[in-house]
Amino acid sequence: MTTAGQSVPLASGRKRLGLVLGINQTLSWGMSFYLPAVVTIPAARELGQSTFALLGAFTMSLLIAGVCAPRVGKWIDRHGGKGSIAASIVTLAAGQAILAFAPGLTVWYFGWGVLGIGMAMGLYDAAFATIGTLLGREAGPTITGITLLAGFASTVFWSLGSAIIGFTGWRGLLLLYAGIMLWVNLPMVLALVPRLDRNRKEAAQAVTERTPVSRFAITCLACFFALRWFITSALAAHILALFHGIGLNAAEAVLVASLIGPGQVAGRVLEWTVGRRFGLLMRARVAALLFPIGAAILPLGGPVAATVFALLYGMSNGIMTINRGTLPLAMFGPNGYATVLGWLAVPVLVGQAVAPTVAAPLVAALPSLWVLLIGGGLGLFATLLLLPLRLPRQD
Repeated sequence: MTTAGQSVPLASGRKRLGLVLGINQTLSWGMSFYLPAVVTIPAARELGQSTFALLGAFTMSLLIAGVCAPRVGKWIDRHGGKGSIAASIVTLAAGQAILAFAPGLTVWYFGWGVLGIGMAMGLYDAAFATIGTLLGREAGPTITGITLLAGFASTVFWSLGSAIIGFTGWRGLLLLYAGIMLWVNLPMVLALVPRLDRNRKEAAQAVTERTPVSRFAITCLACFFALRWFITSALAAHILALFHGIGLNAAEAVLVASLIGPGQVAGRVLEWTVGRRFGLLMRARVAALLFPIGAAILPLGGPVAATVFALLYGMSNGIMTINRGTLPLAMFGPNGYATVLGWLAVPVLVGQAVAPTVAAPLVAALPSLWVLLIGGGLGLFATLLLLPLRLPRQD
């Protein structure tokens, strides 16, 4: 039985919704969050700035997204997510266009500020909240499907952007992305994502049956996700140097690092298939533990140990992304779900923003193996934060 006012009652409708938002998230992530890896170096060269100065704008955009996230969540709870995601697409396209015409650092930072607002309105948290307000407690499989599709965003757009930028230049690439957002992403969302119906909207506004939100539980979840995303962001910025520091040559380091993405997809496939046989909290705890287990294998040394680490770490991250949507829904219920996601997003986005800079002195001062083991230790501590959590009984 679905929640009152549900707008997508049929299994076929849920699958279509998952497919549409999966494609939407692939496009939106690939052309915003993963954009710096493609455009920063050529843009820095043309603008006469350092890559550090330009990447500071990306850090700023994540902080802006963190500030906006709670308000976005509250809005989605009251009105549904279709309008937020559509507005996000327009805002991201505007930010891309501003970057494309940036004559210097000031406009570059302004463009990334606009992108930060767009990311808050339309990336994973907004998509998960949209699914939660439409499907209620049945949203879990659809959330998994969205992350499974969007898991290819970095691979697709790093490769696609690198191939196209040689023909268009970085400014032309940004304008092309803005066009794709407006002519592909936006019409798809407007045509195929349903609105929150009146009954469901009234129930959300009344919040009369909302599951009480335990401050202890939400603090544990917030600290868990913030710590894990801090680690993930730090490792993403320094992973090649760290792998080289544990004895891998340049080619081996690139090859092993490239396995993290497939590991994420593999983790999501396991969650989609065999994971359903186990309880949600059990799956989350086991998935979180995969990362510290992988780190504990690294002292064995060599490419094989590094490969096992990369795959386990990727699997852990892949399932953790799903848990970011499914755990709050299961623990706190669908009413007020988007607001809860918005508040949980704040420490996550702040952690992502500051992690590369905070980790840089540590990476420079300590042996690479120690850095990776410290990361594994922090990952183990994060796993412990999940142990006290309990799911409410369903009548």
